[in-house]
Amino acid sequence: MPELPEVEVSRQGLIPHLCGQRLLGAVVRTPRLRHEIPVVLTSRLAGLRLDAIGRRGKYLLLDCESRAGGGWLVLHLGMSGSLRLVPPDTPAQRHDHVDLIFAQTVLRLRDPRRFGALLWHEGSPVESHPMLAGLGIEPLAAAFDGDWLYAATRRRHGPIKPLLMDSRLVVGIGNIYAAESLFRAGISPLRRADRISRVRYRVLAQAIRATLEAAIAAGGSSVRDYVHSDGGTGCFQLSCAVYDRGGEPCPSCGKPVRVTRQAGRSTYYCPRCQR
Repeated sequence: MPELPEVEVSRQGLIPHLCGQRLLGAVVRTPRLRHEIPVVLTSRLAGLRLDAIGRRGKYLLLDCESRAGGGWLVLHLGMSGSLRLVPPDTPAQRHDHVDLIFAQTVLRLRDPRRFGALLWHEGSPVESHPMLAGLGIEPLAAAFDGDWLYAATRRRHGPIKPLLMDSRLVVGIGNIYAAESLFRAGISPLRRADRISRVRYRVLAQAIRATLEAAIAAGGSSVRDYVHSDGGTGCFQLSCAVYDRGGEPCPSCGKPVRVTRQAGRSTYYCPRCQR
């Protein structure tokens, strides 16, 4: 599933090509993805200028003249979605569900599993949209640090890894990045959140930031369907210390990486290095 780094890489890749350009319209080839696609989309977008592309968690926010009577496209890539910039005459393939049409290019949403979303939010602020209103703190924001994490977890009795993946607390930390962050911090994914000290949370917050920044620099992780807007792939998964390396030697101590299940997801960790 595209997580915060993949969505941020997509955002950065689209900005120089699309910001400041006017939309000619949209082509919608399916009535719904995870939610119904607004029927007004094809006509409402025509003539609007794309002023900015933001991000909130795993959502891309396309500002279509929101301050001048327009609105926002709220886009989620789901489990298998990707965005591609293609020439206007490029034939659509089976899973190419939506085209946003500009004069010189087309932004094409491909989503084989149809778990993504494309929604329209009229006016401003976009943060009031129901999909965004309940989201937690951004892990790359200045306010996110060890002291914040420590205070937020005092009454959290469950293990730390599923908690890091809870978007109501912190947004955008998926399975890969939670596992790698905990390894960098030397914290077991099985440890109860309220049994981690303030000092160790400070180390963890720094590890989360470093992991996400490294992933963005590497173009994200292309494990299944995710590709960049130019068709390229991310390579962060190639440098993972523990993720998807069950039974292989830990890069720090050589002990086999252990794999277990938490909240329905595979969890990888080193039982010696992570306590």
